[in-house]
Amino acid sequence: MELSVGDAIKQGWEIFKSRPWFFVGACVILFIASVVVGMVTEGIDSVLMGDAPVDPEVPSSGTLIGNLVNFLLSTLINMGAIAFFLKAYDSLSDVSYGDLWHPQSYLPYLAVSILFGLMIGLGMLLLIVPGVIALVVFFFSPFIVIDRAMGPIEALKASMEITKGHRWQLFFLVLAIIGINILGVLALFIGLVVTIPVTTLAIVHVYRLLGGGAVARPADATL
Repeated sequence: MELSVGDAIKQGWEIFKSRPWFFVGACVILFIASVVVGMVTEGIDSVLMGDAPVDPEVPSSGTLIGNLVNFLLSTLINMGAIAFFLKAYDSLSDVSYGDLWHPQSYLPYLAVSILFGLMIGLGMLLLIVPGVIALVVFFFSPFIVIDRAMGPIEALKASMEITKGHRWQLFFLVLAIIGINILGVLALFIGLVVTIPVTTLAIVHVYRLLGGGAVARPADATL
């Protein structure tokens, strides 16, 4: 099976341009949700820290409880985003903003996120290369938890299996995604409402291609 980074990005763009304002609206909703989570976290930190003196020269990392709440709530946002883009790829005419709320499999997703992050973090400490390998090998594990309702260990194993033989291409896909979203940031952040949906749909395309699911065609991406 030939995996092309260019084709994946093109597929993401084809689906995005079929309902551009719909995808922009989804990004706005996700952004607002992230802002709300940040406000909740700041409120918790403010209550817990009280009148503790703050050194303006030392950046605050918040409180342990505040950071924990932020992580737990952000996990819900990430789950919703994955569920939304999976459905948008599979059936663009049926997806709605309601699909951004997808709390199912919360604990397995939380667990796989922690394991995935720890493996990347530990790998980065070991001269970076092992971290990059972990990123590529287990890249699809969060998608698999949402898509197949698997447990964290099973999802990691499944990601390891479907990425076999394609890891260099996935590495270049990750680089391409980073580069495209950097361009979105440089466009006064407004470009992110385009680059995030396009690159996420490109990831879903590759996931479906490697995972044996239906692969969308440009003709499928019309209303």
